[in-house]
Amino acid sequence: MELHLFTFDLALVWLDLAGVFFFAVSGSLLAAKKQFDIIGSLLLASLVGLGGGVIRDIVINAGPPAAFTNPVYLLPPLLAAGLVYFLFSSIQRFTSLLTLFDAGGLALFCITGTLKALAAGMNPVAAILLGVTTAVGGGLLRDITANEIPTLFNARDLYALPALTGAALTALLWNIGAFTGLTAALVAGWVFAFRVVAWRRGWRVPLAVRGWHRAGVSSGADSRGRD
Repeated sequence: MELHLFTFDLALVWLDLAGVFFFAVSGSLLAAKKQFDIIGSLLLASLVGLGGGVIRDIVINAGPPAAFTNPVYLLPPLLAAGLVYFLFSSIQRFTSLLTLFDAGGLALFCITGTLKALAAGMNPVAAILLGVTTAVGGGLLRDITANEIPTLFNARDLYALPALTGAALTALLWNIGAFTGLTAALVAGWVFAFRVVAWRRGWRVPLAVRGWHRAGVSSGADSRGRD
């Protein structure tokens, strides 16, 4: 049992670090677009990469958030800021890259957030909600800090829904005893694909009031351009 718990905890750390890196790259890419300096890029990368996990650890009362107790969590934002600093000048498809890295972070964090909540004894519904919060929290902080319309509240995009399906699948697999490395990869792949395809095809959910129409939205690709 101790070996199983060790393996589970270690897997969570690696998934967490991967999610931090993907989100951190999206933060540094946005910082580059906004012409922030390298310190601003590092700070925005840290905010988006670590923000969701900090919220999660505080909610489940896990003690000081892992981002502040384990120095290894500082490495992904540093790596992300460095990569963007040296490579951004050769990047031609900025919007696509930001969305792809953001989708990768979303896919991993909805899983780790749900798993940590379930391991802490939360019921499945609460764990799903916390998984979604973990997944979208960092991106929300990133967009607000960079003075962007938060993707979470963008009526022209799907953001929380892919995370919600991933968190729900994770909770279901956990409760029926079918959560393994393979099924985790399948869930992450599903969330990533759902997010990217929805972005590419312009899928949307209904507005808050039936009969309302989206101002300035054509039937084709949205006004941001899907470059």
